[in-house]
Amino acid sequence: MSDQFNTLADRLDAISEELAEVALAELSQAIRGGASKRPAAERVVTQARRAVEKAAHLLRSIDADNESAGSHELD
Repeated sequence: MSDQFNTLADRLDAISEELAEVALAELSQAIRGGASKRPAAERVVTQARRAVEKAAHLLRSIDADNESAGSHELD
């Protein structure tokens, strides 16, 4: 099961990177447009990226918890 958690976490990492690129593009566009504040879309995308990063971290912590506890079979 830990391979499955790691695979999902890796996919979430890739999504997080994509979200970071989108946020950066939003900021760049706002700067080119003369905006003086962060665009709302960038703030939302950044919030989504943080949530995805947290999800990846949580999945990896399950794997770490399983390794530290050893392989206990359910009765």
